[in-house]
Amino acid sequence: MSRLALNKAELQRQRRALRDYRQFLPSLDLKRRQLLAERAKARAALAAARQQYERQVADAGRKLPMLADERVGLDGLVRVAGLQLREENLLGVRLPVLDGVDVAVADYSFLGRPHWTEPLVERLREALLHGYAVGVATERLARLERAVVKITQRVNLFEKVLIPQAEEHVRRIQLHLSDAERAAVVRAKIAKQRATLRSAGGASGGESGR
Repeated sequence: MSRLALNKAELQRQRRALRDYRQFLPSLDLKRRQLLAERAKARAALAAARQQYERQVADAGRKLPMLADERVGLDGLVRVAGLQLREENLLGVRLPVLDGVDVAVADYSFLGRPHWTEPLVERLREALLHGYAVGVATERLARLERAVVKITQRVNLFEKVLIPQAEEHVRRIQLHLSDAERAAVVRAKIAKQRATLRSAGGASGGESGR
C-alpha cells in the first residue's frame, strides 16, 4: 500500500475522490434496491411456475390414472423439438426469456393406441412447457441472485471502505497541514524575536561605544 502524501495536492485529490464516491453511491444503492425488487418478483414467478407444473402433473395423474400402468409404452411419444429462447437486459443483467416450446409428437395409429392417447399427448405437451418454464425461472432467479450479491458488495465497498478511507485521509492531511502551518507561524515569530533582539543588541553596542 502506497504511503499517503501529506500535502495540498494530495488533499485536493482525496477531496475529489470523496466527492465522487458520495455522488456515485446513491445511484449504486438505487440499482441495488431495484435489483432486490426484481429478485423478489423472480422468486414469486418461480414459485408460481413450480406450482403450475406440480398442478399439471397432479391433474394428469388424477384424470389419467392408467399412466401408472408400466405396460403402457409412452417412450418417444412426445419430445421437445426446439425451444424459443431469448435474453432481455434488465438493469444490466442478461436474463433468459422463454417464448415457447416446440413439441414433436410421434406418429401413432388411432387404432393401435388407447383412446386416452390424444388427451395424454396434450397433457404431456403442457407438462413439458411448464417444466421448461420452471427451468428458465430458476435460471433468472440465479442470475439476479448473483447480481444482487455483486452490487451489494460494491455498495459495501463504497460505504464501509472507500468513503471512510477518503474521509480519514482528508482528516489526516488537514491535521498535518494545520500543524505545519502553526509550526511555521511559531518559527516565524521566533525568528522575528531573534531578529529584534539582535537589532536591539546592535543598537545598544553602538551607543555604549560613544
